[in-house]
Amino acid sequence: MKRVAFFCVLLLAAASMVGASRYGRREAVPASKSHVRRVLYYVDPMHPAYKSDQPGKAPDCGMALEPVYESRSQATSRASDLDQGVRVSPDTQRLVGVHVQPVEKVSGTENLRLYGRVAPDETRMYRVNAGIDGYIREISSVTTGSHVNNGEWLATLAAPDARTPIQSYLVALEAMERGERRPVDVPGPIDAGVEQAADRLFTLGMSRVQIDEIKRTRVVPPAIRITAPAAGFVVARNLTAGEKIASGEELFRIADLRRVWILADVLGPDAAYVRPGMIAEVSVPGRGTTIRARISGAVLPQFDALSQSARVRLEADNPGSALRPEMFVDVHLPIALPPAIAVPVDAVLDAGLKKRVFVERADGAFEPRDVETGWRFGDRVEIVRGLTAGDRVVVSGTFLLDSESRMRHAPTGAMPPR
Repeated sequence: MKRVAFFCVLLLAAASMVGASRYGRREAVPASKSHVRRVLYYVDPMHPAYKSDQPGKAPDCGMALEPVYESRSQATSRASDLDQGVRVSPDTQRLVGVHVQPVEKVSGTENLRLYGRVAPDETRMYRVNAGIDGYIREISSVTTGSHVNNGEWLATLAAPDARTPIQSYLVALEAMERGERRPVDVPGPIDAGVEQAADRLFTLGMSRVQIDEIKRTRVVPPAIRITAPAAGFVVARNLTAGEKIASGEELFRIADLRRVWILADVLGPDAAYVRPGMIAEVSVPGRGTTIRARISGAVLPQFDALSQSARVRLEADNPGSALRPEMFVDVHLPIALPPAIAVPVDAVLDAGLKKRVFVERADGAFEPRDVETGWRFGDRVEIVRGLTAGDRVVVSGTFLLDSESRMRHAPTGAMPPR
């Protein structure tokens, strides 16, 4: 009887050992799988700077590319994210509007929207200055904003000191006609003195028309007639009748608006995509008119410390003077982007220190994954790290999955499975 009892106890001990061994093996398999490291990318063993998303051979030496695995901390973090995944039934996905789409590396064109301000073309800006001291005798009806033609009369300047240079011009004309040369003349052609005297009258503010009139009539005029040097709009008028004017003072400023500049501000990261010669469309808010403009040069050295933006200049023809100085406009600039993985902005959850997306697993569940973003244009953002081509990402309904994941894995309890 004692032998039978001892034999039964021995059988029970052996069974317990076998069961424990099987249980340990069954628990060890998932544990080992949870720490499997995945391949991040492949590198050239001779030139580690070369990276590839797929295995293969190095293009320079033909050697097999070597895999680079994620670190243990990354694998642990990924395993933690897998544990925090959430499963939502297809009916619930349709009800709340959860949409998934695969991502791939593609190149494209995005529309960079800038806010600009119209400015006159500096090469088409004309300043009318007084070349001699005097008094304003008469002024035309031209005011700021008026359009003037080339040679149109603007004002009359009475300058007693102008008589001497005018008389010198008349003497030079008579000497040229007689074929004589005054002793004070500089050696050169006979008409050199005439050209010098005429240039001096130009510096006084006289127009070519008035100088030709003096040449024809041989009469010293009582005042200088100031005329417009070019056609355009008056953007500044700095004189009144009877006012005393000093030599060098600005009387009028005229801008030829048949061609204008548009000055736009570009945020720091976006400035790297702006190139000279790029074509943009300029429109005035509230109007249907669209004008094509061309970036005239590289980004200007002006920089705004408050908005952290650089300035870019565009040139545009201005038919009908639709664009006026100081007018605010919208600038739409197409930007060619390099090949990259990009997702809709709504797919990325920005928590401040971390940004994450939800990726659909093969079993229909969704796992949160930390990502690093790059450029952002319009409604799309570049994913620099965290996603690979072929991953299926949630592009709408992300906040629902995030809330579901947080509630199910909250310390106080879990939501019942659906």
